[in-house]
Amino acid sequence: MKTSTRCPRCHQELDEGPIMYRCAHCCRTVYAADLDNEYVPRTPVAA
Repeated sequence: MKTSTRCPRCHQELDEGPIMYRCAHCCRTVYAADLDNEYVPRTPVAA
């Protein structure tokens, strides 16, 4: 099952690189190991 990987900066879909992802929209390069650390949710969850 494929999950969509999003850019931490602009939230566009990243390319399919297994180790390094690239965002075509903002030209950012993100390592797969850093996606969990740099992830910023789109909308905050209400408490």
